Amino acid sequence: MFKTIDQPADCEIRSVIRFLTANNVSAAEIHRQISDVYDPNAMSSSKVHKWVRAFKDGRENVHDEPRSGRPSVITDDLVKAVDEKIREDRRFTISTLALEFPNVGRTILHKVVSEKLKFRKLCARWVPRLLTEEHKLKRMACALDFLDRYHEEGDKYLERIVTGDETWVSHITPESKRQSMEWRHTNSPVRAKAKRTISTRKVMATMFWDRHGVLLVEFMQQGTTINAAAYCATLTKLRRAIQNKRRGLLTFCHSFPFCH
Repeated sequence: MFKTIDQPADCEIRSVIRFLTANNVSAAEIHRQISDVYDPNAMSSSKVHKWVRAFKDGRENVHDEPRSGRPSVITDDLVKAVDEKIREDRRFTISTLALEFPNVGRTILHKVVSEKLKFRKLCARWVPRLLTEEHKLKRMACALDFLDRYHEEGDKYLERIVTGDETWVSHITPESKRQSMEWRHTNSPVRAKAKRTISTRKVMATMFWDRHGVLLVEFMQQGTTINAAAYCATLTKLRRAIQNKRRGLLTFCHSFPFCH
């Protein structure tokens, strides 16, 4: 007994129907032979009769006719309405848009937003702080002054620049998920990692450096805050660090406020 053919293509079965129809085989007999050779569910009897009639009427093509497809529900009015809603509130999500357009599917809305309107969901850019116009003008004036002095003195001027900043340092900073990523094979065992949070205990650290490296790292004591007295004490330590690590530098720094 021969083995049935599994998963035949539709055009293959239709070619068989066309061949047997040309040999004047009845539709019922064609369906029986197809069920024996392929599978009882390969094609229903009604479809076999349909294709037999089509081939008798002169059809030659065994493939599906090209179809125009389902008409698109994306109209110019819909695109315009979605655009207006997004411009009213840039934080709109697809879920909230679906509430505004209950008759439109989420897939269609996502296509309108991403493909038609070319919107992308972007996070706001994080900056240390928002500067006022006065702050911006002062920074611009300092930058221009630095450029003028650099053009006059060259790299020697860069040797005398010392800058600093403050930051919070947590007692425990756990390894992030991305930092713990490793190259592994597909059959390598999965390593478990418990989620940990940053320690609530932290301390303020003030750091000063120049083009050659770090000059001073100062940690604030617990329970204290940065005020004028504390900052002056830190600048005094910075002056001492410059004297020890950059000998001769202070003789050129007439503009340092803590040198006088």
